[in-house]
Order: sequence, then C-alpha cells, then structure tokens
Amino acid sequence: MASLSSEQLGWHLPGKWSTAEILEHLYLTYTGTLKGFARVVDGGKPVRSKPTWKHRARALVVLGFNFLPKGREAPPHARPRGLPGDKVLAEILPKISEMDEFLAACAAKFGRGIKVLDHPFLGPFSVDQWRKFHLVHGLHHVKQIRKLRSAMSQAAGAEPSGLTRQNEQRSPAARPGS
Repeated sequence: MASLSSEQLGWHLPGKWSTAEILEHLYLTYTGTLKGFARVVDGGKPVRSKPTWKHRARALVVLGFNFLPKGREAPPHARPRGLPGDKVLAEILPKISEMDEFLAACAAKFGRGIKVLDHPFLGPFSVDQWRKFHLVHGLHHVKQIRKLRSAMSQAAGAEPSGLTRQNEQRSPAARPGS
C-alpha cells in the first residue's frame, strides 16, 4: 500500500469504498476488537452473550467456510470516517500487534476455545475464532483492493471510467463498502 499515491488510495468505484477507506475500515475493526478485549482483560472475565441459532449459522459461514458474504453493511463504529490515510497506514500494523497481545493475554487467562467477546453480527467468539474472523475479513477486503487496483490499471492513461475521486460522491460512511 505504501507504493500507492494518495490519489490512487482515494479512487473508488461508484458507491464503493476506496482503498484508503477499506484500510480505515480494517483499522477500525482492529481498534474495536482491541477495545473489547481491553474490557475483558480489565474486567477479568469474558464479555459475551448466549449465542443464538442465527449467530451460529452466520459464524459457520464465516469461520467454517472461510466466506464473508458480500453486501453486509459495516456496523457504524467500523465505517470509514475520513481518518487521514497516513495515520491509518502508520498505525494499522501496530494495532494488529497490540490486538494480538490482548488476544494472547485472554487465551492465557481463559483458554483459546472459551467464548470471551461478542462479535456484533456473529455472536460470541473465542480467541481462536476472533483470530480466524480477522483473517477471513482481511482477505475479503484484500480481494476488493485487488479488484479496485485492476480497474484502475485498466483505466490508466485517461480519467478512469466509472471511477471517482474519494470525496466527489457520497461520504465514506454512506457507501456500503462491500
């Protein structure tokens, strides 16, 4: 991502997120998970609900089949807000490392398989399930970034047809993203 210019990071297909917005979304999911696990560590006990059948079915699709369905709208706290791209790029890897430290602390205290924290759509997850979720979720968005970069490459040399600058249409939070 460091090789992309700020203009390239800001390009998006109509109604979709730009690369910068996808990275910001991932950054926000990592910081959200980090805050949740900080509550677990600080409280000394899991913060979870009882899973419903809907949670179990959704979790099976994502974690069992490694598939994140398209079209699911991100929860409000994980929607891009226009954070500076340089901040996101500088902090995303350290946030992943920090999140990993909290996951490891919870695994040591509660075990890797104990449900410790709720996911907003998928219900309570164990540490191992949280790790797998972030892997599946991240790969889902890597595919989006690759498709976006391919579209930009095909349109190179002229104003990319169907592509718009980051702030020309709707705000990042108003675009669905996936």
